[in-house]
Amino acid sequence: MAKQLGFLINLKRCIGCHGCEFACRNEYQANSIGHRRVINIANPEIFGFLSMACNHCANPECIRSCPQKCYQKRRDGIVIHNSTRCDGCGSCIGACPYRSPRLNPLNKKTSKCNLCFTRLDKGKNPICVGACVQEALKTIDLTEQLPDEYKETIPTFPSVRLTKPSVRFILPGNPRCSWKTVKERRY
Repeated sequence: MAKQLGFLINLKRCIGCHGCEFACRNEYQANSIGHRRVINIANPEIFGFLSMACNHCANPECIRSCPQKCYQKRRDGIVIHNSTRCDGCGSCIGACPYRSPRLNPLNKKTSKCNLCFTRLDKGKNPICVGACVQEALKTIDLTEQLPDEYKETIPTFPSVRLTKPSVRFILPGNPRCSWKTVKERRY
């Protein structure tokens, strides 16, 4: 494979504004479902917002599990779903550990993020990346050397061993408390 495109999600920058989610929904109005969703993460190890869509895995379970062969992987690593072949069986929905494929209630067929491959083919960013005012989302090529700060997983993420999702994270630092000072002042 020449490339393995995916998303970089910067948890330091994401403020949970849902701009990426709304942009995706507006771009693909005929689908009636948005492929990107913003999740609030709150656990002892990490706190913040996570913008998730299809991870365009290196070993996608959706491809393996689909009896109709609706999925294909492009040479750049993007996993495409062909809805004309889909019968809505839901095998891919159950197989994806990241809950990316979703059943469209209008046509009863599965639908998922396609990384806006038609935009990428024209040299443009995916619609979610372009709409992110905080620049918390980017597309990256995982075949290139990536900085050490790009992490493969986060504490709340499903196991990455089997599917090898094409997503990397920049983890948030320790939260800052603006009202707390290092030394207590005595007046």
